[in-house]
Amino acid sequence: MRTLHTAELLVPGAGCEPLPDGAVLVEGDRIAEAGPFAELAERHPHARARRWPGVLTPGLLVHGGDALLERTYYPDDPYEVTELGADPISGEAELEALKITEARWGHSARRGTQKLLARGVVAVTGRFTVPAVRTAVVRSGLTVLPPAASAPPPSLDPFAGRDAAEQAFYGVLEPGAPARFAVFAAQDVQALPARGATSCVATVIGGRLLHRRR
Repeated sequence: MRTLHTAELLVPGAGCEPLPDGAVLVEGDRIAEAGPFAELAERHPHARARRWPGVLTPGLLVHGGDALLERTYYPDDPYEVTELGADPISGEAELEALKITEARWGHSARRGTQKLLARGVVAVTGRFTVPAVRTAVVRSGLTVLPPAASAPPPSLDPFAGRDAAEQAFYGVLEPGAPARFAVFAAQDVQALPARGATSCVATVIGGRLLHRRR
């Protein structure tokens, strides 16, 4: 099945020229073509088309994934929110008081990866040592990279600590590249840091739509 993902603006990668009404043609887990939607649609009339509002960009990279998923606990809504609140919990003393089992860490990590996917994240850095967390990350589809020597502090917001949105891009949307991208409800890339990663409307990894804003 071939799918054409198109948005009001396509930004293939950092430093690339934005393309109004651009699109990427996804075949399997790869990008087969990228270019103007009208041209791709004419060449591939039987491809399914998904039209998104806003800006289509490479997926985003978050640093410190181990801190976000192994040293931050995400309360289960609605079961734990009444007692613990809805905000993520971190800090050695706070986590020790919760007496979290490995199984609970795994459940928390699944909730955490969903928050990352909902922010257009497709890759994280870090070393995961808790087996249940590692399993949750692998199953989420997120790419895991080694820790970076110099990186912004860990944050669910990929744009935090960045001078420009392009600094958070992971990869380039070009033929042969992995089909790994996100769409944000924004007019252009410059607006993304102010709009925030929660403006993400769709996240695709390996050609699969893993997040779609309802």
